[in-house]
Amino acid sequence: MSMYLDFGLFKIPAYGTMIATGVIVANIIVILLILLRDHKDIWDFVILEGFGLLGGIIGSKLLYIIVSFDDIPWDRIGEPEVLATLIGGGFVFYGGLILAVIMVFIGAHFNKIDAWDYLSNYAFAIPLAHGFGRIGCFLAGCCYGVPYHGPLAVVFPESSIIAPPGIELFPVQIVEACCLFVISIILFLFYWFRKTNYLLPMYFILYGIVRFVLEYYRFDEYRGKFLSLYTSQWISIGMIAFGIGWIIYFVVKKYKKEPDENKPEENDSEE
Repeated sequence: MSMYLDFGLFKIPAYGTMIATGVIVANIIVILLILLRDHKDIWDFVILEGFGLLGGIIGSKLLYIIVSFDDIPWDRIGEPEVLATLIGGGFVFYGGLILAVIMVFIGAHFNKIDAWDYLSNYAFAIPLAHGFGRIGCFLAGCCYGVPYHGPLAVVFPESSIIAPPGIELFPVQIVEACCLFVISIILFLFYWFRKTNYLLPMYFILYGIVRFVLEYYRFDEYRGKFLSLYTSQWISIGMIAFGIGWIIYFVVKKYKKEPDENKPEENDSEE
């Protein structure tokens, strides 16, 4: 791992670089699909993405502050070093995801864009970009795993600031990244072969399951806990339930509508 990518004359933070890489790769794929396959309005996508990114940044920071409230030195918040650390570090993905989706629909409403048309087709971009972000977590040493002595165990160097150095840990960041890439591929295949319009709730369900399980293999602090479950596990349960409920609602609504459409019109004239 390395917190910085060294290019000789300058260094750049590995975490931020991987997040940017994920966003760029996801954008390239989605934009090419919009241009070459779907012929949708690319600027509508850019507008929705802008609202989503804004919500993602704000939401991930807000949830971090909520779950870490008691550990933040509020009495020293005016000090530049403390304030810079709070602003520059500490993000919780779920907070960003939730507010990003809300902001996408808000942006769609004000700009008269069909947000569902984009989310139902290109939801695979979310776990794709997130997977690169988890690789960034590994390089930075955050979100590290539990002590573990089995195959593929990782040892962070003495220079590690966040992850405990010199001991074998479970590579939970890399495992999650692999799971996210698999989820992205699954959603992409459903999109490509037009098998479903429920890619976003499918993503909620699949990632909710993965995140719930992997929380047991994380060892980092500041995650919050209630009734023996971590904050992210409670959110995972909510996401899974919401995703299932979303699909059931629209499937039932669809099948209720179809008989009405196939029902012959009544003749108003009496014979």
